[in-house]
Amino acid sequence: KMDIAADGVVTGFGKVNGRTVCCYAQDFTSRGGTLGEMHAWKITKTMDLAAKMKVPMVGMLDTGGARIQEGIGSLDGYGQIFHRNTLYSGIIPQITLSMGPCAGGAVYSPALTDWVFMVKDSSYMYVTGPDVVKAITSEEVTHEELGGPTVHNAKSGVAHFVYNSDADCINGCKQLLSYLPQSVYDKPDSTHQKPTDSPKRTCPELDTIVPEDPRKVYDMKKVIEAIVDDGEFIEPHKHFAPNMIVCFARFNGHVVGIIANQPSYMAGVLDINASDKAARFIRF
Repeated sequence: KMDIAADGVVTGFGKVNGRTVCCYAQDFTSRGGTLGEMHAWKITKTMDLAAKMKVPMVGMLDTGGARIQEGIGSLDGYGQIFHRNTLYSGIIPQITLSMGPCAGGAVYSPALTDWVFMVKDSSYMYVTGPDVVKAITSEEVTHEELGGPTVHNAKSGVAHFVYNSDADCINGCKQLLSYLPQSVYDKPDSTHQKPTDSPKRTCPELDTIVPEDPRKVYDMKKVIEAIVDDGEFIEPHKHFAPNMIVCFARFNGHVVGIIANQPSYMAGVLDINASDKAARFIRF
């Protein structure tokens, strides 16, 4: 019998920018943050609570995957989490902060959530690690090449944001939450913030940003920055399919989603990744 502090995960709820959020954080210092039966039970009960309270669910992942000592109980626990990921999809925002290694069953849940954050040089997501890949295929790959932030932010599109540190990652999550409703039942003006600039202002910079010659390229982000409140917006999938831009911004204090082609990259053409990127954003 082994005593595992908090069974490797801390769960609860609190306020972010004055709005209630449910959260769980896996503790890698407690049995590697591995998921066992009670570990999963704590997470699923927190997810149920978030759905009942109609508030966002944030998961901070730092785990070695399933706790093999508990056998089928661990696998069933993952199944219960995946079930709730799909059950509450479109009902409450689900956000994953990958802040350490995420291997095995732990990587399926992030892909089912709405938004995924990663941290450079510390977070990795893969089903099997480099050692297993080498043993099975004789191919040598690094953690970064197999499932690092660059791979998932620029190539696979699984992750939406990447930051240099855990603190920056958490602050980025707070910023995203300020644009999101609490749930599908939330009122449209729940995320309203009074702008410091006038909605009736003119944007003379547009005269120079957009060239008269249709054969010349320009940066669409400068156009967005010029027309939105205070020039502020948050861009998911910044490094994935850069020929398409998706972002959240505000007009006269009200949150909007913006989709725009990026003429300065591949002439803003629609390829498979760009189309998928836009479709996923619209679906949310």
